Amino acid sequence: MELDNQTFQTEFLLLGLSELGPWQSVLFPVCLCIYLAGLVGNLLLVFLVKTDSHLDTPMYFFLGNFSFLEICFTSVTMPRLLANTLASMKAISLPGCLLQVYFLHSMGCTECFLLAIMAFDRYLAIHRPLHYSTVMTRRLSVTLEATTWIACLLYSSLHSVILSQLSFCRRSQEIHHYFCDIPALLQAACSDVSLGKSVLHVAGTVVVVCPFAWTLLSYVLILAAILHICSAQG
Repeated sequence: MELDNQTFQTEFLLLGLSELGPWQSVLFPVCLCIYLAGLVGNLLLVFLVKTDSHLDTPMYFFLGNFSFLEICFTSVTMPRLLANTLASMKAISLPGCLLQVYFLHSMGCTECFLLAIMAFDRYLAIHRPLHYSTVMTRRLSVTLEATTWIACLLYSSLHSVILSQLSFCRRSQEIHHYFCDIPALLQAACSDVSLGKSVLHVAGTVVVVCPFAWTLLSYVLILAAILHICSAQG
C-alpha cells in the first residue's frame, strides 16, 4: 500500500474549546467584547499617530506600527475562535490551517523584533539625547520597520513550505487547540517530520532569543543611564 494513496487529508478539527461544553456560548460574548475593545483601541491609536502632527516622531511611528501589528495578530486567531464557540463542527481546511500558521508565525516574529527596535529607540533617546534626532531619522525608522516585516514574512514562508510537503493520512484529524500551529501539524503528519522539527527549534530559538536578549540589554543600558543622572533637573 503506497503512502501517496493515503494522503487525502482535507481538514482538521480544532477542539480546543470543546471541553467547555455549554459554557462555549458564554465564552462568545466575552471574547467578542475583548476582541472588539482591542481592535477599536489599536485602530484609534493608529489613527491618532497618522493624523496628529505632534506625534510625528520615531517613538510614535513604531507604536503605531505595533498597534497595527496587534490588529493583524489577533485577527489571525480570534475570528476562528469566535466561530468555533458557536459551530457544532469546528473544522478548518488544510490550506486554511497552513495559511493561519503562516500569518501567526510571521506576526509573532515581527512582534518580537519590533519590540527590540522600540527598546533600541528608547535607548538612543535616553543615552544619546543630543544625537538622537540625527541617528534615528525617518528614513532609518522606515527601513528598520520594512526590513522586519519582510524578513519575518520570509521566515514564516520557510515553515509553510516545509509543512506543505508533509503527508496527512486521515481525512479528519483532531487538534486540541483553538488555532493551527506547527507542533500540532507535525504531530498529525504521517511522513518524516525531522526537517520540520529541526527548522522549528533552530529558527524559533533565533527569532525569540535574539530579540529578547537585545531588548533586555537595551533596558539594562537605559536603567544604567538613568542611574547616572545626578541632578533632579537631569
